[in-house]
Amino acid sequence: MGDEERPFDLMSRRDALKVMLLGATGLTFAGRIPAFAQAAAAQVGAPQARAKAVIQIWLWGGPPHTDTFDPKPNAGYDYCGPLNSVTQTNVPGIELGQMLPQLAQQADKYSIIRSMTHGINGHETAAYITQTGRRPGGRLVYPALGALASKFFGYDGGYRGLVPPYIVLTQPQGRFDEAGFLGPRYKPFATGGDPNASRFVVEGVVAGNITDERQAARRELLHSLDALKQDLPDHPQAAKLDTTEAKAYDMILGDAGKLFDLSTEDTEVRQAYGRNTFGQSCLMARRLVEAGVPWVTINYGGWDTHKQHFETMRWKLPQMDTAMAMLLQDLSDHGLLDSTIVWWSGEFGRTPRVAWEAPWNGGRHHFGQCFSAVLAGGGFKGGQVVGASDATGEHVAERPVYPIDVLGSICELLGIDPEGPMPNPRGQDLRVMSTDDQPADSVGRLREIM
Repeated sequence: MGDEERPFDLMSRRDALKVMLLGATGLTFAGRIPAFAQAAAAQVGAPQARAKAVIQIWLWGGPPHTDTFDPKPNAGYDYCGPLNSVTQTNVPGIELGQMLPQLAQQADKYSIIRSMTHGINGHETAAYITQTGRRPGGRLVYPALGALASKFFGYDGGYRGLVPPYIVLTQPQGRFDEAGFLGPRYKPFATGGDPNASRFVVEGVVAGNITDERQAARRELLHSLDALKQDLPDHPQAAKLDTTEAKAYDMILGDAGKLFDLSTEDTEVRQAYGRNTFGQSCLMARRLVEAGVPWVTINYGGWDTHKQHFETMRWKLPQMDTAMAMLLQDLSDHGLLDSTIVWWSGEFGRTPRVAWEAPWNGGRHHFGQCFSAVLAGGGFKGGQVVGASDATGEHVAERPVYPIDVLGSICELLGIDPEGPMPNPRGQDLRVMSTDDQPADSVGRLREIM
């Protein structure tokens, strides 16, 4: 997607300073939102909303379910490798992998789904079905649930927050179009950068030696070189350019920019989340939902561990354990957990049987047959387990759960009717979640934890 296709409210990190040249195009596009947008935002018969926001912890590459939320300590070395013990949680009967001791003490706040399945082992297709609930194919590319939330609860739904309504920390998820047929207006704002940096706002915009004063001087220089605006000050697009420029600089120097500045947080809080990119992204996510942002995705990559899996787990699992446990506790302490859904998932799991042979040297491969997901807050019960895998974690043994079941449940708690109309540019009769994509053995939405 080219820069000229993106209005301000879905800019990526480097667009902030380009927006003065492109803003008029973006605002003109935004002004052509069809009438169905307003009508679709208020679904007739929609369920009562219990959640106001979602924090999606997206483990790009596929996290290992048997090393995390569905341990199999009796399966043997070929399945467990060196991670062959479990951690008892604060909920009797629920065990986690040995490297998640802090999450074990928060188990009363979340439910584990141990029977996720879709049978797809390719990144792109698995990511698409996990985030849209739709089987690929056909003429339409459906939006991810984050984009749909942006449609219902973003600018079309009256959102007036300081920052865009759909944010990804820190890099775009890639390999699929999050907005689908809804179009680029509903793509996420990807912050870029590293929230663990000493002064993070947006990558390359305010960091290091680029002070607020220097940014202001650059702005004045840009104005002095803007011959087109000087020659055509009364052009109809001039006011739109001014508005878009003001929004862009607010993301850099104004109150919006301050929202991304973690240097204002207590040092002990930052340490409790973990001084690493994922830990500080979790802290940033709490700040964003506290500010009213309806959907935040933390794109937490690095889980595609075909080689030397256990070496990677030795440092990634402690980071995840610390940050996610603190996020749940912090949301609870701030009175936000009851209104904020936390959804932990990757596009699939990883093979329970370890690939010890060369060239993998102890790797785990893609595995969509059976994997895990975690749901907390926003109306989801804590301290529960849904479904079960077999003794080795290779097959669903009880209560298969499909992506459409998870997404439909999240929709309902957000107040979106899963059977209600799906907004689309051509006004076609589409549903938010189609029963055509519901597998025959699906039980449906997760009533046991709602």
